[in-house]
Amino acid sequence: MSIQLRIQMVMKMHNLSPSAFADKIGVQRSNISHILNGRNKPSIDMLEKILSNFHRVNAHWLITGQMPTGVEALETRAQGTELETPKIEGLNSNQLNIDRIVTFYMDGTFEVHVPKH
Repeated sequence: MSIQLRIQMVMKMHNLSPSAFADKIGVQRSNISHILNGRNKPSIDMLEKILSNFHRVNAHWLITGQMPTGVEALETRAQGTELETPKIEGLNSNQLNIDRIVTFYMDGTFEVHVPKH
């Protein structure tokens, strides 16, 4: 999966248009357009801005397209950047509502399913 697709996933998972995404991370809208169209690759500065604005995005996944495994996964969880739903004190699983479900396919594509409430 290309970095363009991973950035699109971050935008889609947060319901942000390319313009809103650019505004949120503090870059020019044309920068996002060029990245999504494959004209440019994101800079390190842009990746840092994405990661500092979207704390639940895993840096290893964003950069490489691979989720950490083994020791890396344990270290990631210890740092609090896991992609799992956090446990909320005082709530049981019956009180939590699903916001969306993301299905990842082996060809690098994905679908976001949003339940009707």
